[in-house]
Amino acid sequence: MTTAATTPSTMGNRSSDPLHFVDVDHVRFYVGNAKQAAFFYASAFGFQVQQVSDLTTGARRSAQYLLTQGNIRFVLETPLTDAHPAAAELLRHGDGVKDVAFTVFDAESAFRQAVRNGGEPAQEPTETTDAHGTVVTASIKTYGRVVHTFVERRGGYAYEALKKGGVFAPTFAHAKQSALNEYNERNPCGLKYVDHLVGNVEEGRMNHWVAFYESVLGFKMFKHFDEHDIGTDYSALMSKVMASGNNLIKMPINEPAPGKRKSQVQEYLDWHAGTPGVQHLALRTDDELHSITELRRRGVDFLAIPEAYYQSVWDRVNAMLVKHGHQAVREDHNKVRQLGILVDADDEGYLLQLFTKPLQDRPTLFFEIICRRGSQSFGKGNFKALFEALEAEQARRGNL
Repeated sequence: MTTAATTPSTMGNRSSDPLHFVDVDHVRFYVGNAKQAAFFYASAFGFQVQQVSDLTTGARRSAQYLLTQGNIRFVLETPLTDAHPAAAELLRHGDGVKDVAFTVFDAESAFRQAVRNGGEPAQEPTETTDAHGTVVTASIKTYGRVVHTFVERRGGYAYEALKKGGVFAPTFAHAKQSALNEYNERNPCGLKYVDHLVGNVEEGRMNHWVAFYESVLGFKMFKHFDEHDIGTDYSALMSKVMASGNNLIKMPINEPAPGKRKSQVQEYLDWHAGTPGVQHLALRTDDELHSITELRRRGVDFLAIPEAYYQSVWDRVNAMLVKHGHQAVREDHNKVRQLGILVDADDEGYLLQLFTKPLQDRPTLFFEIICRRGSQSFGKGNFKALFEALEAEQARRGNL
């Protein structure tokens, strides 16, 4: 049974496939105030504020903060002038994910192949070089406001150097050591890497974007859930999980399904100017109980799971594990219940997961904290309980 969260340790052999993805290079957020957002994510989720690019380092168009934890890299970017495209986008959509970037061997070749496959360019190949090394980037558009950037790294900016704390890109400099970074080193939250990223699109458009990921980026369908899998008496959605050829990068795509009331996907779209985008990021941990305990201690607000959920979950989950020859859930059942963690199992093992409430005033972006003990699914057995918890929060916001 798989018990550890693993990440690529080396670039490996250069692939002949230009769309061979080595890793999620970084996730870029457009935010209204990067300095303050960096403090929030560091304080609440234990990220290191590792590097900064701003006026003091020679950047004139935007300020950027690189946050790291395990193999997770977030770049928080704020425009410094209204001429920067992020300025208008923030006014329309609020803070959110702009770019899911992929590390590749050859950014220009990846970009040209994606465009030949039908992708729409967002940024032509651009090479930035200084005495430290070279970074080549090129981007294509995907759903809504989101782009995918292909990132090629050479010299001092190489991928392996980056994973060891090397400089992210030209104009970035290591942040000064701070009391908050030191505190996070002593009190880790245990988040390892991005497990998956979920996109919300308009009703009737899910299959369009499934075809996009298949034809343009060479992804394949990993899982499929319909309104019978993901729904309650009031709302439902449909989801197809797309995965890169090596199964390293997973991107579920959701669309609302007809229901008596408004689904979480439709609420997202309503408060995101009717525009598709990344709804949540699932962050992987090897120890769900530790991570949730620490995050709750820091004040992270999670969805409330009804007590009735735990009256049946253990029989359901353990029956599935026994059926497929796996050991029972090893985590302390009482602590799981006290922390409000969801548990599910399939033929490969089990998982533990919990979802934060929205991370900002608009009910859009949130995080999922997930631990996998063999299971590679997405908690199908928890969908009903999760949706009921989400609907309770939607009702509190007046959006159900």
